[in-house]
Amino acid sequence: MRVVFAGSPAAAVPSLRALIAGPHEVVAVVTREDAPLGRKRVLTPTPVADLAAEHGIPVVKANRLAAVTERLIALRADLGVVVAYGGLIREPLLSAPRLGWINLHFSLLPRWRGAAPVQRAVMAGDRETGAAVFQLVPELDAGPVFAMQRRPIGARETAGHLLDALAAEGAELLVEVVDELASGTAVAVEQDGELTLAPKLTIDDARVDWSADADEVDARIRGVTPEPGAFTELDGQRLKILDAVPARGVTPLEPGALAVREGRVLVGTGGEPVELVLVQPAGRRPMPAADWWRGRPAGARDRVS
Repeated sequence: MRVVFAGSPAAAVPSLRALIAGPHEVVAVVTREDAPLGRKRVLTPTPVADLAAEHGIPVVKANRLAAVTERLIALRADLGVVVAYGGLIREPLLSAPRLGWINLHFSLLPRWRGAAPVQRAVMAGDRETGAAVFQLVPELDAGPVFAMQRRPIGARETAGHLLDALAAEGAELLVEVVDELASGTAVAVEQDGELTLAPKLTIDDARVDWSADADEVDARIRGVTPEPGAFTELDGQRLKILDAVPARGVTPLEPGALAVREGRVLVGTGGEPVELVLVQPAGRRPMPAADWWRGRPAGARDRVS
């Protein structure tokens, strides 16, 4: 088949690589425009654009597909494939490929429809997640599902770790569905179950609420790691929390109160304390929490907010 692929971040790369390695022709890749990255704000192509360029596949860069709809329709593709592109596909492009568009989504649909399904699953304390390949329809992530696979969420997995695993596992699932569509054996079933939404994360999602219990605090920190990154404030400055764990069996502290016990840097929550493992003070590099604590100036506050 002639396939158009739409995707942008690193999570979409395994799927594109798997399609390139298969029997179908990827006739074009649609991806977001180059974005300024790093301290020097250098315009940088998306990871998907880089991979397409390596293989000589035409790349269409667009943040809004309306500007390139006619160009994509003219490709006369048999199938469109979307993996984390970062934009909506609307008519007439939605119906342009002979078999329409399919989407690899990193959740157990209809749970966690939206832009941040992996992060929201971790933040909610879900014990499992997965990947689903479904037919795109005008409504958000609402189309019938061709295939789905499940995986547990590890007790210490961050959203970043989980997304890396799902990207690799989901690529295999996606290729299976593409092959079935090509052979005419693919069957999709309507979504069934609890519908929940997974809106894009904001900076407010990354701020730790120390009044929550330790497990909720832990889930939030892991859910926003690595992006946008959990943080709290101390003396009016932001302190990033890169790694933390619930401190089981430790005497509670007031929410937000800092203390050191047996060399462990603890923060009080609405339940058991949380131990800070790796932090990054404003303007400095990541460091073990114990090193950060020893380097604090005399008279520094012992409460975060």
